[in-house]
Amino acid sequence: LTPELKASLEKFITSTKVVLFMKGTKDFPQCGFSNTVVQILKSLNVPFETFNILENETLRQGLKEYSNWPTFPQLYIDGEFFGGCDITI
Repeated sequence: LTPELKASLEKFITSTKVVLFMKGTKDFPQCGFSNTVVQILKSLNVPFETFNILENETLRQGLKEYSNWPTFPQLYIDGEFFGGCDITI
């Protein structure tokens, strides 16, 4: 995890209250686990931003180090790592 990538991740994670790093987008999730978290957030009327990890392999790998969590999706609330699909449920 380079210092530049860490800074970019921190900037994005703190730019909005709820951020979901996922496979696909909130309008077109590309895995069941990502879709599950999207549906939970939508059902709670939570405004959230997403980042499609399939579009940036460097960020995807760096995020695993940053969060110390090996799988996606990864949900951040108020700049803090909340967990994946299993924790969100």
